Amino acid sequence: MFGRLSEEIEIKVAANEAWKIFGALELGHLAFHQLSDIIHKMEVLEGDGGAGTVIKLSLPGNTYCKEIFKVVDHKKRVKIAELIEGGFLDMRFTFYQVRIEVIENAKDENSCTVKFTIEYEVKEDAAANASLVTIRAYVTMMNVGVDYLAKNKNKSFFYNYK
Repeated sequence: MFGRLSEEIEIKVAANEAWKIFGALELGHLAFHQLSDIIHKMEVLEGDGGAGTVIKLSLPGNTYCKEIFKVVDHKKRVKIAELIEGGFLDMRFTFYQVRIEVIENAKDENSCTVKFTIEYEVKEDAAANASLVTIRAYVTMMNVGVDYLAKNKNKSFFYNYK
């Protein structure tokens, strides 16, 4: 069984500025520091935020997941992360992927749209588990990024996550 969920939000910041948060490790660090009820810990196991980067997220209920950044396309402003261990894969999902896109507004260079899309596949005998998939946590993370960008619009630095 295959499924897809998507959510987007328009923000009043240039696409290249939004990409600095949404296209890198910054979003995970912001979420870890501001949403400890969703992400208890974020560890970079391999890489520097580009394609091939592997991160481990410690989640509520003593659970975790590992994901790999399959695509980080700075030109198209697209990042795709695929779950490779834990999380939904422990619930008989065979595929779980999150796509983040920052889309430039052709009419206003000082605004853009950020879009999150979840795609998943679950084994037929566990199809009921598909009801557990929600985009709510990603929307919350998207809003953290948007809030951060709004508060730091004219600054040349980003979140100090150390």
